[in-house]
Amino acid sequence: MALPQGNAITDPKALLRYSLPIDNPTVRELQKSLEDVAAQLRGARRWGGVNGDLKKADLILLRQPEKILASIPEEKQAQGQAYIADIQAGITNLKALADAQNRQGVLDARKPVLDIVTNLEELMLPAEFPYEVPAEFSNLPQLKGRATIAISTTQGDMTAVVDGYSAPVTAGNFVDLVQRGFYNKMPFVRAEDFYVLQSGDPVGPEEGFIDPKTKQYRAVPLEILVQGDKEPTYGITLEDAGRPLDQPVLPFSSYGAIAMARPNEEANGGPRSSSSSCLNRS
Repeated sequence: MALPQGNAITDPKALLRYSLPIDNPTVRELQKSLEDVAAQLRGARRWGGVNGDLKKADLILLRQPEKILASIPEEKQAQGQAYIADIQAGITNLKALADAQNRQGVLDARKPVLDIVTNLEELMLPAEFPYEVPAEFSNLPQLKGRATIAISTTQGDMTAVVDGYSAPVTAGNFVDLVQRGFYNKMPFVRAEDFYVLQSGDPVGPEEGFIDPKTKQYRAVPLEILVQGDKEPTYGITLEDAGRPLDQPVLPFSSYGAIAMARPNEEANGGPRSSSSSCLNRS
């Protein structure tokens, strides 16, 4: 499988923004312009490109605010307008920092502006979950939204945002196991700098989670939401589905991605293997 073309997205918040199930091209253009500022400042500092991105974002807010607000429910319109005003103020500040060619100032000031963009986009989330999980998997835990999980280890602490919009069954399984204490005091079985951490293999002969009520191993289906699709593909790899070049909404090649290991021969057999979760440390 080929990795996605271009620079890898290293900002986890950017990944989470892009994976929100919203349909508003105007706010996505606003977001893209502000995200691109950091790319312009990598290596050779292209201040002309930075100024162009900021000008584009400013014009979107000045000329097309109604297109952004069109995706926000009536009862949240006032909050949406307030967020737009805050973003405009932030862009004005960014322009001043860019004029002074203050690289670190621009990078630092850009983050809270994009956090407000996130808040604006979250106002556009549908009231109902955007799709139904197939009936054959409806007995499994599901996360219809997002959850934030604090992870403490002997080597430091981490925070994971679990995205149920992209994979409600996979996310639901992980959150359920966290709540059950399944991962408590579980060792890492693999740790490679700048590559991967793996954990999830319980002490004893079991591989994976055995439900105490049914005494059965809980198998979790392969669940991949592809960019542009309305719902995930289940039970088959993209390569086997004839879509080897399609990219998931949350690609594993992204920095800091969490994934679930599964046996090669059984797409719906996860996470039965020596480890049930891994963290890409790149």
